[in-house]
Amino acid sequence: MFEFQVQHRDGRARVGRFHTPRGTVSTPMFMPVGTQGTVKGISPQELQDIQSQMILANTYHLMLRPGEALVEAHGGLPGFTAYPGPFLTDSGGFQVMSLGHMRKITEAGVTFKSHVDGRLVDLSPERSIEVQQALGADVIMAFDECPPFPAERDYIERSLERTVRWLERCLVVKSRSEQALFAIVQGGIHLDLRQRSLELTLPFETPGFAIGGLAVGESKAEMYPAVAFTAEHLPEERPRYLMGVGHPEDLVAGIALGVDMFDCVYPTRTGRFGYALTDDGRLNMNSSAPRTELGPLDPECDCYACAHYSRAYLSHLVRAEEMLAPRMLSLHNLRYLHRLVERARRAIKAGTLHEWATSWGRRYFKGNIPDWFAQALDTGTRAPEESGS
Repeated sequence: MFEFQVQHRDGRARVGRFHTPRGTVSTPMFMPVGTQGTVKGISPQELQDIQSQMILANTYHLMLRPGEALVEAHGGLPGFTAYPGPFLTDSGGFQVMSLGHMRKITEAGVTFKSHVDGRLVDLSPERSIEVQQALGADVIMAFDECPPFPAERDYIERSLERTVRWLERCLVVKSRSEQALFAIVQGGIHLDLRQRSLELTLPFETPGFAIGGLAVGESKAEMYPAVAFTAEHLPEERPRYLMGVGHPEDLVAGIALGVDMFDCVYPTRTGRFGYALTDDGRLNMNSSAPRTELGPLDPECDCYACAHYSRAYLSHLVRAEEMLAPRMLSLHNLRYLHRLVERARRAIKAGTLHEWATSWGRRYFKGNIPDWFAQALDTGTRAPEESGS
């Protein structure tokens, strides 16, 4: 029912096909985030038009409102949302971290105050899987503890071991074969703790593995050695998912290091703030330059906004606070990231990923490629055995 096939390799980067009950997706891929069962401002038809392949929905938010029973009554997320393709649900672990003072973590699970009505809610590994099974996603995530940054090393070590114990409990209660449960590797930015997490997690042989606990406040220079190390030691025959990461430069660097799946609220959030993503960097539609420019946001983009509207018109909508502005900028930003991974897939197939990514980086960073990005690309050109593993 679930199968992952690597079709092309270029260094550590790879192009694959991930087969799920609701369709086959091409990797590497970016997943738009539909936190509350909707990608903000974008209809299911528009998601299909821009060639979105899999949507992420949020266990914590949907559990609180409207409740997983109502979603299940619609036949799961596809029936509830009218998006017919594959879904992935997170476990609620990231919200556990982000709630901060509103929650208490024990071995049993997490107790927190609902942001909706203030009531106390318990979320355990068993409850997380119960909710995700009711939501009916194709890929569900093990309940984990995601430490904040910075955090004491001892705390990170204890939390990664608790995450493994919670993984065992998740697997015990998971009962639906049409859902694939991915385990999550933790360890923060400490490579030896990442190694410990890998040693404890890989024996479970789940259908896919996620790289968790990153993009939570650390610098990219601190983050990418951890991404490189973890991805290098994950199984070749299973999809690799870098959780909560989705800036354009992160996709390019992560792909070079062998990551297959990404998600982030960044493209829609930055669209709502009046920014458009381009190969030349982020375009501020509130600035003076686009106000009189008659060309599209991106002449190479095939989204509805670029095909029909000028920069000047969209800038006008942003300044006039018209609802169409964040919708069209979000639509474009999502399509930009989809096109970015499409271009990366083509480069991998041609064996030119390093050259393509370097050229893209020179343009995107305006000639000043940061060291962390260059290092990620260089590491990606080496096979794992060349780096001493």
